[in-house]
Amino acid sequence: MSKALTESQIKHFRERGFLTGLPVFDATEMARINAELPELLNLLNVGESTKEIREWHETSLYLFELCMEPRILDYVESLLGPNFYLWASNFFIKEPHTHETVGWHQDAYYWPLKPIESLTVWLAFDDVDEANGAMTVIPGSHRQNIVNHARKEGGTTSVLHLEADVSGFDLSTAERIPLKCGSISIHDDKLLHASPANPSDRRRAGFTIRYSPNHVTCDLSINPHFRIYPARGEVCTRNPHGTVPTQRFERLHREHLSIEESGSEAENKFWQKM
Repeated sequence: MSKALTESQIKHFRERGFLTGLPVFDATEMARINAELPELLNLLNVGESTKEIREWHETSLYLFELCMEPRILDYVESLLGPNFYLWASNFFIKEPHTHETVGWHQDAYYWPLKPIESLTVWLAFDDVDEANGAMTVIPGSHRQNIVNHARKEGGTTSVLHLEADVSGFDLSTAERIPLKCGSISIHDDKLLHASPANPSDRRRAGFTIRYSPNHVTCDLSINPHFRIYPARGEVCTRNPHGTVPTQRFERLHREHLSIEESGSEAENKFWQKM
């Protein structure tokens, strides 16, 4: 097993549900990565949000290489073990003076995956802090399993329609997750987290990457587009595989289908079976 994380760091992740400030790319590397980002953004249609850059690692080698960066995979292996795969990625870019927030949620609630044992890597393209909308987490909340999520139909600035009921948690224990450009945080798929708006003069860009151990299986009746890419160890045969991209920058033209996007029928079907 990878020794990228210390026993103390692994214990912290198991007990608190997250790690932060893990170095990956240096300033020179991030300058190159950020210099290429506009070419990816140019693939968006007029008026589209950067949130549409989702699973584009399937078509853009630029993103696929970030997802398969050995230094990131070393950290993930320390937590998931030697056999795991990549299956999702997403940009979350908050431009200066934007009002959008992300409400409290658990990633796992949105994903039709069993068992619930996945994690998210958050790669900072900018310095991220309290001023420009750093992510906030409730330490240890991942130990409470899945909480109820309800649909928010209006009166919210959150980009999510399903938000968690956090009435049973002490929000005074919540912690901000600052990151330096080029570093990552990692959080458990059951960890409750959110992020505020970005009222600052600085951009807050983050790229999330999702990994699962090989025994995790997707319910293809909810998301038939699910594709995996073996990252470390044995090749997973439980889920359909994607094709490694050949173009440096190319848009993915496909409908996205999380539990939320598949609708309340899919939501009820999945969680009633758990």
